[in-house]
Amino acid sequence: MNTEDLLPHLFRMEYSKIVSVLCKLIGFENLEIAEEIASETFLTAMEVWGIKGNPENPTAWLYSVAKNKTKNHLQRNSIFENKILPELKKPVSESLELNLSETNIFDSQLQMIFAVCHPSIPSESQIGLALRILCGFGIEEIADAFLTNKETVNKRLFRAKEKLREEKIRIGMPPAEELETRLETVLSTIYLLFNEGYYSISQNRTIRKDLCFEAIRLCTMLAESKETNSPQVNALLALMCFHSSRLEARQEESGELILYQDQNANLWNRDLIQKGQVFLGLSANGTKLTKYHLEAGIAYWHTQKEETKEKWENILQLYDQLLQIQYSPIAALNRTYALAKVKDKRLAIYEAEKLNVQENHFYFALLGELYIDIDPVQAKENFQKAFTLAKTQFDRSSIQKRLETLI
Repeated sequence: MNTEDLLPHLFRMEYSKIVSVLCKLIGFENLEIAEEIASETFLTAMEVWGIKGNPENPTAWLYSVAKNKTKNHLQRNSIFENKILPELKKPVSESLELNLSETNIFDSQLQMIFAVCHPSIPSESQIGLALRILCGFGIEEIADAFLTNKETVNKRLFRAKEKLREEKIRIGMPPAEELETRLETVLSTIYLLFNEGYYSISQNRTIRKDLCFEAIRLCTMLAESKETNSPQVNALLALMCFHSSRLEARQEESGELILYQDQNANLWNRDLIQKGQVFLGLSANGTKLTKYHLEAGIAYWHTQKEETKEKWENILQLYDQLLQIQYSPIAALNRTYALAKVKDKRLAIYEAEKLNVQENHFYFALLGELYIDIDPVQAKENFQKAFTLAKTQFDRSSIQKRLETLI
């Protein structure tokens, strides 16, 4: 792999590791310094590798340079002289070692997840910080994912970092008595991060998939830690695996979304489905039923190819339970599709129209589908409303195709 291809890949994989370990060493209040050292490491790699070619072990090379830059920076910086050295009470050579062992990298990233997902930070900023610090996304990539500009992203990140400093948040696992509550915040952020990818209106399909798999990676870290492995962590992992298994079948080459009933099941990723089943089984060990359990169950049944009554009855029952635990207009809307499969389209239309989700193009698109065999005129009117509200060209194109079948 040439340097131009290798460095972006390594940046995505290693940047967040270096930043996490550095923050654990010098404190979250010095996050900008950690980011600066990590960025300088990759700039040096770009310069040196561009001339001499890629080293035999690129990752080890990066770690070595990061260690040297860290030591040099702290030796000449007042932060080291005034804050770190008095606390360490040791000579530089004995105490300052950037520990980039696999164990310390894992621990540092796991602890960083809890710091980034602190409840004092707005959820939108949590996702931005997670993408930047934990996933190694560039500012342009984050702007693309949020359909905004770099200036807005930078302002959000700046405010979030200021909040971290004001709250004096430390890198480390929460106390045992706070762990469960804090874990719920972490899972919520990971869930939102996944949804940014799975339901994204961004036209960058690469970013879309990357968001999904980064969310799975972060949640996998929680599952691999004895402190954080829990039924709800496994339930969220199952949910994301099931949904991700159908990513390749959800879009045309042109980017248009493919409706569930029109997807090519042969494109579904069987490995991810099997992993999801394992995690779903592990999630059943506890006594607490969460929204992640129920959504994972719904997602599981959507990975079953056979269109049986049992499948849709199970999906409908799971939606009924989900709405009791945590009501959501979108979940209620999705339930009506299952209701149409199990009972009657007219009943589903009645239930859907009661929701009156006027600002959502999926609401009108669903009504359009339900009305096709009952009232083609009504179907056309709803598809036209959906077309008007659709936010991307891909969605508009998909709806236009449905309209053309009614002409």
